[in-house]
Amino acid sequence: MKWAEINFVRQVIFNIQTNPMRPVHLEKLLRREIASLSERSHTPVMLWGPPGVGKSQIVAKVAGDDHLPLIDIRLSQLEPSDLRGIPFRVDERVEWAIPSMLPDRDRHGSQGILFLDEITSAPPSVSAAAYQLILDRRLGDYEVPEGWAIVAAGNRQGDRGVTYAMPAPLANRFSHYEVDINLDDWVRWAFHAGVDERVIGFLRFRPDMLFDFDPAQNPVAFPSPRSWEFAHRALQKFSQDPDMLSGALQACVGPAAGIELHAFIRNLDQLPDIDAILAGELSTVPEDLDLQYAVAAALVGRAAQVGEDPGAIDLYSRILDYAGLFPQKEMGVMLVSDLHRAVGPPLFAAPGFPDWARQVADVMLAQD
Repeated sequence: MKWAEINFVRQVIFNIQTNPMRPVHLEKLLRREIASLSERSHTPVMLWGPPGVGKSQIVAKVAGDDHLPLIDIRLSQLEPSDLRGIPFRVDERVEWAIPSMLPDRDRHGSQGILFLDEITSAPPSVSAAAYQLILDRRLGDYEVPEGWAIVAAGNRQGDRGVTYAMPAPLANRFSHYEVDINLDDWVRWAFHAGVDERVIGFLRFRPDMLFDFDPAQNPVAFPSPRSWEFAHRALQKFSQDPDMLSGALQACVGPAAGIELHAFIRNLDQLPDIDAILAGELSTVPEDLDLQYAVAAALVGRAAQVGEDPGAIDLYSRILDYAGLFPQKEMGVMLVSDLHRAVGPPLFAAPGFPDWARQVADVMLAQD
């Protein structure tokens, strides 16, 4: 076997052996890695996954939630000198000017995240310049501050992107995790990010559409956690322009998903009055399953917008009352689970929660 063939086989095996992990668990892992810096037990983390699954977003969310500075370096866009610095002469010696983008305690703070994105798309000359930075936390005279975690991300070789095999010595200095695509985690993020409830309801109805990427087809637009956010933006811009909306949605998530979402939205005029439900007025549950998902997403979306309003607890109770009306208890459980993802522990203080919990106890026990 030629060396190139051996390397290819090794890379395939390596990719299979990555550890899939849900985004919510990766967030916990990254926070623990940051905390471990004070114990001198930090291990650089490598996140693997196809395009659009939220690798960069996970890192940015952890940094934002913990109020940490994030230095995001896209290695695929750099030249070797961008990392190593520019040489200059001092007397009879040559020294190197340290790039300003690298973490500096005085300018950036004593703690943060150095994120080396698109590491598998960087040409070998650039990744070679990053070796010492990752392996030894230094580059020439420059040293990464002790409180800074190192995280990298990249696509797998089978994802049809521009990728290079990661050399074994470099791979051996990372802990490796593959980003698992999880609808519940995406829904939690989507409600907090204010994503249009029509998109969330559609994906609850068609969960297989959250991510649909076939590398063999090499699609331009395809459904992914990232592109569904683009679809949300298209809805804000073109909802009042029916002639443009279908094409705009297809441009974001591909023809099949875009057409289905458009059809789903056009059917929403049969939804019950959301304001009436939230006001506690007697309302019925739609018979069609797609409309049930849509009304559930709409109610949770409205609850997420209330925030810490004094009337929020009573609003939660009215939603719980409506959740108990679904002919399939599992649908009501899904609604309340999403409500909890959106508003958190205050849901348990709602006066209607104990009654709802008793109604669905048999379903919850069956799931356990």
